[in-house]
Amino acid sequence: MKKIWLFIVLTCVFFSCSDNNKSNSNPNIPNYAVNAYLNTSLPSYNNLLYVSSPVFVPNYGAKGIIVMKTGEGTYTAFDAACPNEPLTSCVAMTIDGIYAVCSCDKTSYNLFTGLGGQEYPMKQYRVELSGTSVHVYN
Repeated sequence: MKKIWLFIVLTCVFFSCSDNNKSNSNPNIPNYAVNAYLNTSLPSYNNLLYVSSPVFVPNYGAKGIIVMKTGEGTYTAFDAACPNEPLTSCVAMTIDGIYAVCSCDKTSYNLFTGLGGQEYPMKQYRVELSGTSVHVYN
């Protein structure tokens, strides 16, 4: 009986683990190394102190990154490349409130979730807060 319970528990643990890269398997956006430290004390990243105030950071990822504070100590970061268009066909997405808008097909993507109603969501990066610095990486 103990073996059955152990099997059930291990099976539950195995299936409860998530694959963080599942939403990042997008054939349109290559895997570029991202390792950005954004100091919220600087004027260009000062909006990261406030919830729902996204910031565009150029020169990272495929077309830059969009970072937004989503709650107390929590952030999201997404690549600014249109996830459902070839990389060379569109410029970086623009910010419209809490949405990122693709320049090619005008699809809006929610910056809390990265979802936009198309086949692929926005490519997401990991984010950690350390003091006044927001670290975006993959």
